[in-house]
Amino acid sequence: MATARTCLVTSACGACVALAGALAMQPRLNPAYAEEQPPRAAASAPPRVPAIDAALQALLDQHEAAGLVALVAQNGTVIHQSAIGSANLEESRPMTADAMFWIASMTKPMTASAVMILEEEGRLSIDDPVSKHIPSFANLKLSDGSPVKETLLIRHLLTHTSGLSGLERPPGPETRTLEEQANLMAQAPLAFEPGSKWAYGSSLEVAGRIVEVASGQPFDEFLAERVFRPLDMREATFVLSDEQAARLATTYRVNESRDGLTPGRNRYVSNVPGIRQTPMPSGGLFATVRDVQRFYQMLLNDGELEGVRILQPETVARMTSLQTGELPTGFTPGNGWGLGVCIVRAPQGVSEALSPGSFGHGGAHGTQVWCDPERHALYVLMLQRADLPNSDNSEFRRLLQNEGLRALDAQ
Repeated sequence: MATARTCLVTSACGACVALAGALAMQPRLNPAYAEEQPPRAAASAPPRVPAIDAALQALLDQHEAAGLVALVAQNGTVIHQSAIGSANLEESRPMTADAMFWIASMTKPMTASAVMILEEEGRLSIDDPVSKHIPSFANLKLSDGSPVKETLLIRHLLTHTSGLSGLERPPGPETRTLEEQANLMAQAPLAFEPGSKWAYGSSLEVAGRIVEVASGQPFDEFLAERVFRPLDMREATFVLSDEQAARLATTYRVNESRDGLTPGRNRYVSNVPGIRQTPMPSGGLFATVRDVQRFYQMLLNDGELEGVRILQPETVARMTSLQTGELPTGFTPGNGWGLGVCIVRAPQGVSEALSPGSFGHGGAHGTQVWCDPERHALYVLMLQRADLPNSDNSEFRRLLQNEGLRALDAQ
């Protein structure tokens, strides 16, 4: 039986072991990331807070995950970064700081940022009808067959108040274009009138298609050109290179006897020669902890990082302020929703260490980031566990934030 304690050390990432060998042999398929990256400079060991490592290691010892990377920063300075446990138990590969992770729905805020860039440039408004950019969204109907009374707006896509249903996913690589996916979603009835309820879903797929229409570029190329490269998010990608695949953290799930871990499935780790997998705006990105940190530090800095401005301060303020009023939202009590991000309205439970107004997003396999503007703090957690009952309410997140806050207060 493999255990999570077999490996320890400095930073991490995740996905499916059954495909790791095949992945390592595949070419890079996404032209937006075809450029060779400069070699990573050797860095001094980052600071570590022993209490954070101890709290998270205890969960690894209970087979809650194989390994993880955790980061806490304040005022743009990292006060803790560690990679503990294993990136792949079968290979005895330790977790490392440059591990690649499938960040799943943490893709959504990056998609929202692309929409907001285009709004700043006057190429769209979030109050535009979706049908202005995708005509198939005209004449929508509700599930009872009656016409929709409220116009479906781009803002509804970003706040999960659209009423749109998700698509059935094929078992293999997703090869439908974003245009095809959006048109298929337009054919399905809405679950409710736009703006009347909150229901988490895949509406950011449609937002990604709107980015293509408004910009005239493929979605992944727009993100790479306007967000990833300017922010030096050098590893963020929808398609893993051979070298990145070798650093991918394996996705695990708890075994039937609940005394160990077994490899889990990750449908996004399915590179196939000759097939270009669709870059999914709702959940297709892979990244390192550094990539995630840099994107959210930009938001904490009101849209700028190291002299590079991605968004105007007023745009970031709109994205990170409550947009859903009193509508009940998920995934834990006390939350609301901004434009592409979750907002902490009343800290409690897993969010008890955060200030009101904190914002962030999680991913299906346990990844998470929270920004606390009141404390100028940033918490990033990267792990790959396929069967967490509620990844947004995991003990990993609560402990990182609680121990991270103690470390901030002790400074």
